[in-house]
Parts: sequence; C-alpha cells; structure tokens
Amino acid sequence: MLLAIGIFIVFASCIGGFVLSGGSPITLVHPGEIMIICGIGLGILVVSSPKSVLMGLKNDMVKAFKGGVANKGKFIDLLVLLYELFMLGRRKGTPALDEHVSDPQNSSIFTKYPSFLNDKGLVEFLCNSLRPIVDGRCKPAEIGGILTAELQSREAEASRSIKAVAMISDALPGVGIVAAVLGIINTMSNLEDPESVGQKVAAALSGTFLGIFLAYGIGVPIGQLITLNQTQEFLYYHIVQRSVSGFATGLSPIMAVEIGRRSLDKLIQPTADELEEKCKDAAKGA
Repeated sequence: MLLAIGIFIVFASCIGGFVLSGGSPITLVHPGEIMIICGIGLGILVVSSPKSVLMGLKNDMVKAFKGGVANKGKFIDLLVLLYELFMLGRRKGTPALDEHVSDPQNSSIFTKYPSFLNDKGLVEFLCNSLRPIVDGRCKPAEIGGILTAELQSREAEASRSIKAVAMISDALPGVGIVAAVLGIINTMSNLEDPESVGQKVAAALSGTFLGIFLAYGIGVPIGQLITLNQTQEFLYYHIVQRSVSGFATGLSPIMAVEIGRRSLDKLIQPTADELEEKCKDAAKGA
C-alpha cells in the first residue's frame, strides 16, 4: 500500500509542478516514445535475466506492493516453535525430532504454527538445519559453518532480482536518449513541415525525460524497497541459523531462542518476558 502511495506522490509532484509552471500534461504523452522506452527496457530485462530471476523479481514486486514481510507474530511463532523442538530434543534426545523434520506438514509441533508452515523456503531451511543434528552426521561445532554457507547461498540467489532492478534502472536513462535520438531523426526527416518541428522535438525530449524519470523516480526506489524487504525476510533464516547453532553446541532451549530474539530489529523484537511467557504456555500445552 505504501509503495502505491509513494508512486502516486512521485507522479503527482512531477506532473503537478509541470502544470504549475504552465505546461500541459498532454504534451508529455507520446505513445511512440513510451513504446520505445518501455519496450526496450523490458527487452533488456528479458535478455539479461534467466527465467528464475524473472520469477523471483515478480514475487519480490508482489511483496513490495503488499507492504513487506516483517511480522512480529510470525517471529514469535518461529521462536516458540524452535523452543518446542529444542525441548523435545533435550528431553527425549535429538532422534525424537526425526518424525517432525521428515514430515513437517503432519508434525504435531509444526502444524501448531501455520504462519511458519506456509513459508516453504523457511520450513525447508529449518529441517535441513536440524537433520545433521538428528542424524549425528557432524560435530556440534560444525553446524554453524554449514548453516552459514547455506544461508549465504540463499541470500546470493535472492539478491539477483535486486541486481536486475539496478541494471534496468541504470539502463533507462540511456534508453531515453535512444528514444530522443530517434525523435530527432524523425524531426530532421520532416523539415518541410515547419509547424510539426516543435511538436516532434518536444516528443523527442519527452523520451529523455521519461527514461530518467522511470529510472530515478520508480526503479531506484523500488530496488531499495526490495533490498529492505529481503533483509527483513532473511531475519527469519538468521534466527534459525543462530538458534540451531546455539542449541547444537549445548545451550539450553530458552537461551538458544534468546539468541534468535536478540537478532531482531527493536521494532519487531518481543521482550524477553513476552517470549518466555509464550514458551511456558507452549510447554504446558505439550
């Protein structure tokens, strides 16, 4: 919602200032220039990005218009879920976690937290994080390095859509110049009609304007918003990484999730007392 409001403010300020200066908005609308800039921009994006990047960019754009991914309730659910899993592993041994890690969709613990279970990527990461502990395939001190490597790989993959937005934002001013040059060529080829020269030059200049406007008024801000959203989204993964690593090296369940809690931004971070109360309620219901 905020993204839509921001875009409206950008357009309203630009066009409103132009009108107050004596301009007519209709003189900015030239279908040929719009087609050149938008078409070439889209083509550049398609040529430079594989299908996986385009799909990732589409998903990131949807999240941007929805207003981000940070949700305090979901963070609390994740922390309490981790606490329940760690308590089970502490009481009955880590092999007891196998049935939950192997089939989270039917797990009596996972299904209590639908906000977490609906995030397939996060579920997969948590299960992959716990499997080495359950199977005993590596030493506890090695878990942290394994999770860090996987997390870095996921972050690098996610950042490709940010790079795609940055690339197209950098290209649009140049595409605007291309549209302007084509407009000047069109003007110079019709000098026998002096009355149309001014209109054609105005159309050519509108191409330069549109390229720069789309790049810095829309593209760059959206790229920054996607970056911030991804940073917030990966807080969930960092919580899992740090909490599981702490539990694997011998921390108590409550201290392991406390490490995760302290990884959160202050605006969405539950208090220590709030988290402890939630964990106690979960333990009573277990």
